[in-house]
Amino acid sequence: MIRAFILFGVTAVAEIFGCYAVYLWLRLHRSAWWLLPGALALALFAWLLTLHPQMGAGRVYAAYGGVYIAASLLWLWAVENLRPDHWDLLGATLCLVGTAVILFGPRS
Repeated sequence: MIRAFILFGVTAVAEIFGCYAVYLWLRLHRSAWWLLPGALALALFAWLLTLHPQMGAGRVYAAYGGVYIAASLLWLWAVENLRPDHWDLLGATLCLVGTAVILFGPRS
């Protein structure tokens, strides 16, 4: 299941980059050329989602959501140069705990 967390992380980076590229163009008025790598990243994101463990799409997406939230806050810090505050960190921790419960919880 650690492999799932790593795959979730790579998937999140692809999704965040793809959306951020559109944000750069639309909100920050950067070149429309940002849409090309953004579209490629979003296509990669969609493909990566198909590689996740087969335990029900809804369950996979719910577990992925926690990792996405944590990765988004890392992006905020690393790319946008805005440090997450303690509420961000608490929220991300709760989400990652939820992800772990979904992934590692006993199933009948």
